[in-house]
Amino acid sequence: MAFRRRNKSYPFFSQEFLIQNHADIVFSFVIFILIGLMFEATAKTAILFIQPQYNVTTLSPEGEVTFYHYGWKDCATILFYFFIAIILHAVVQEYLLDKVNRRLHLSKSKNTKFNESGQLCVFHLVSSVWSFYILITEGYLLHPSSLWENYPHVHLRFQVKFFYLTQLAYWLHALPELYFQKVRKVRMLTAVLLFLFSPPPDLPFSALLCSLSRVGLVLLFLQYVSELGFHIARLFYFTDENHQKMFDLWAASFVFTRMVTLTLMFLAVGFGLARAENQGLDWEMGNFNTVLIRMTVLLLVCLTQSWLLWKFIRFQLRRWREFRHEQAVRKKAAPKQPLRTLKRDSLGHHENGVLKAENGASPRTKKLKST
Repeated sequence: MAFRRRNKSYPFFSQEFLIQNHADIVFSFVIFILIGLMFEATAKTAILFIQPQYNVTTLSPEGEVTFYHYGWKDCATILFYFFIAIILHAVVQEYLLDKVNRRLHLSKSKNTKFNESGQLCVFHLVSSVWSFYILITEGYLLHPSSLWENYPHVHLRFQVKFFYLTQLAYWLHALPELYFQKVRKVRMLTAVLLFLFSPPPDLPFSALLCSLSRVGLVLLFLQYVSELGFHIARLFYFTDENHQKMFDLWAASFVFTRMVTLTLMFLAVGFGLARAENQGLDWEMGNFNTVLIRMTVLLLVCLTQSWLLWKFIRFQLRRWREFRHEQAVRKKAAPKQPLRTLKRDSLGHHENGVLKAENGASPRTKKLKST
């Protein structure tokens, strides 16, 4: 199964060989794990990589319900879906983005940005639809108080835990992809690390760590919808630079997301958890509901959202200055039309195609009078 067209062969285990064939190498690891499911001796080990672990069955009015909590064995599951993310990344790049790039004939810098936005468009679209489905089926949107009730939320349903594991796997896979694509930009590395280790419960790792998975689902959904709008606008811009209105829609959604994030955090952490009965710190139960931790979380979230808004304002100001500069250059480059002079002769001048005398009378009438 080849994902890349090989124009040149490189020595085995060289840097260029690994970069060119990394998807094929990872695919062989995935096949090796799947083959392990076929044999009884290795099936128990192989299932650790594929299925979420730490399941607990409890009785409820609906019957037996299976919940999951997290632990060190989840690292094996994250590793497997880390490999899957690399394979899917190569498939999207080879069979979708590269074909579009050949038709657009973009420059090298624009080509890199186009590939980045194309990959993130696919991921944000899938993640936003998936998270919205979970919010609807779990009833978190219809009952907002369930976002902080029965804290700590360490027991997760299968679809919730599987969603968080795949999110961690995707953002971890983005780190080696920067190396495989030879991208040397601190901005992209900062974005990946921010998504992995942002203050709770904004993003996957911190939401699981602080047992705020329900609030994290809502915030991830809002964040992914906003980011999806930005990357769609950028794709349209690369195809035709006259498409600027999509950025205005993204700007409105970005500000709305920041405001909703702050409001929801103060509502859930500042008021909801403050009224909860189980106040205290318990590492084994995953309970971090203390005044100090709540205030620290709110402070970190406010600083993060303020930093994002500051970057957004600087981006908008730079875009506005570039637009004004382009308008000024176009006005200077526009050719000035010379003033049209009236054609005159000895009898008068031409006005609307009719020869007029100096006093406004027709010269033909003037000639008849003189005869």
